Amino acid sequence: MNKYKLNELGAVARGKSKHRPRNDPQLFDGQYPFIQTGDVKHAPLYITSHSQTYNEKGLGQSKLWPEGTLCITIAANIADTAILSYPACFPDSVIGFNAFESVADTRYVKYCLDTFQLQMRSISQGTTQDNMSLEKLLSINFPAPELSQQRKVAAILTSYDDLIENNKRRITLLEKMTEEIYREWFVRFRFPGWQEAEFEKGLPVGWPVKKLSDILSLQYGKALKNEDRLEGAVPVYGSSGVVGFHNEAFVQRPGIIVGRKGNVGAIHWSDVAFYPIDTVYFVESDLSEHFLYYLLHSVNFINNDAAVPGLNRKQAYSNHVLVPDGELIDQFDRLVKPLYEQKKTLTKMSDNLEKTKTQLLSRLISGKLSVENLDIQFPPSMQNGKAESPVEAVA
Repeated sequence: MNKYKLNELGAVARGKSKHRPRNDPQLFDGQYPFIQTGDVKHAPLYITSHSQTYNEKGLGQSKLWPEGTLCITIAANIADTAILSYPACFPDSVIGFNAFESVADTRYVKYCLDTFQLQMRSISQGTTQDNMSLEKLLSINFPAPELSQQRKVAAILTSYDDLIENNKRRITLLEKMTEEIYREWFVRFRFPGWQEAEFEKGLPVGWPVKKLSDILSLQYGKALKNEDRLEGAVPVYGSSGVVGFHNEAFVQRPGIIVGRKGNVGAIHWSDVAFYPIDTVYFVESDLSEHFLYYLLHSVNFINNDAAVPGLNRKQAYSNHVLVPDGELIDQFDRLVKPLYEQKKTLTKMSDNLEKTKTQLLSRLISGKLSVENLDIQFPPSMQNGKAESPVEAVA
């Protein structure tokens, strides 16, 4: 298999953000999407969302890259990749790649870069902050078969990513459905039988206001060395969410995690037994934790008087909450449990798809698994030859 420099496969250039300071408010809140390294890192195959936008002034000191551009991060988080599903700007901490149509397939190049991620990160390590220059990136030789075979490889791997992304959309829909049921019943008070219920000052009669300490307890997580977070399949939770995996669970059931340090008051749900580290609490209660998960999102855990940010249990317990009738909470639990089970099933399916894709990735890119004589069915997102997202292909 022939090997090529990245600029032999397509046009390569750094993003632009000439203005200083880069975070000048005058540049933002317009109509032009502004993609940052974090947006690339958290995107799957395609970038379909962003947190900031440039206005005309912001665009004037930057560049609008076309839909289908492959974004490659070279600072902060090194060598993460994703494809733009719409035109967008990005800073010089991101490199843009546009494939030569007769030479390379953008998706293939993205997957190829993914297999070289460790190598790219190793050559980016410096004495202060890791950074990969464009010159270093262009020094790497990447394997690339003829275009038809590139497209076959991309089709196989894209099929997996499309299925994973579809599962994520379904999971998001289930989460929104559950949250909407909670809000309809316990925020808008349109619970089953609400028409016949008594209300006083807008609140259902018989629903007591209790301290948080009356309905749950916050238990400390347990410290775990970084090197112990790599083995096993049990998710390890910190205040930012899953921070690794371990071979043993500290909490032997699904449940709620609350950030104690770092992301103070962040609320996470684990569908499986989990390991909470010492930067979080986990919740114990006789009430439905499906109900408590949404209730806790309405609680103010931030103590502005604290010298060092952190969640103090005494302060947390002092919060007051409205507690519905126990039978109504049980009814809510019975209603949403099947939605949680569906979410759990979809998550497991996506994990298995991701593992299979990872196993195939290096073999396909290296050519050890030949696609030359395979009759490949191209996924919808590739059938018109354009680097569009699965959402656009279906629309």
